[in-house]
Amino acid sequence: MKTTFERLSAILVKDYKVPPQALVAEATLESLGIDSLAAAELLFSAEDAFHIRVPPEAVPLPTLGDVVAYIEALIAQQHAGPAGEQPAGQGTQGPARS
Repeated sequence: MKTTFERLSAILVKDYKVPPQALVAEATLESLGIDSLAAAELLFSAEDAFHIRVPPEAVPLPTLGDVVAYIEALIAQQHAGPAGEQPAGQGTQGPARS
């Protein structure tokens, strides 16, 4: 099973044409060519890939490692609901996008 870092890296390589050798946890999104709009789009991609719901509130995520930690925290929070509750993103259409 791939790690969150590996899965996110695959998205960055495929969709954002980031060179694989540049993908280290300490890399800033800016150094990877990811501006604020691209970062928002990346989080939309993460919602689909990781079956999570990213809150609308802005969160500072300066490095790739910060993005990975944020996604892992959302996974832990949203997939660990009370017994009998369906995990976030499962069985729903997800957020509307334009």
